[in-house]
Amino acid sequence: QVQLMESGGGLVQPGGSLRLSCSASGKVLTIHSMGWYRQAPGEQRELVASVTNTGATNYADSVKGRFTISRDNAKRTVDLQMNSLKPEDTAVYICHVLYARKNFWGQGTQVTISS
Repeated sequence: QVQLMESGGGLVQPGGSLRLSCSASGKVLTIHSMGWYRQAPGEQRELVASVTNTGATNYADSVKGRFTISRDNAKRTVDLQMNSLKPEDTAVYICHVLYARKNFWGQGTQVTISS
């Protein structure tokens, strides 16, 4: 019902920046929540940041002040600007949408922070 396409990610040195983008398509009306999760090897998936259709945001404590989530309701896109990246930010980042009380997930994009 909702298809998600992610872009961005890659390898960057500590202290660097990356921008992730996700676009939603399909026969959908207003998407309540869009956001990003991440999952590191051997770890549970965790919320990184989310934003509702009214602009309310939520961030993991570990990324507050470094990451910024933004959303374009008309384009059905959600971006995650990641600054001051740390090695512990290394993970697969997965786009998430909550629509009609259902969760939809992207395939994920690898983000690696290493010197």
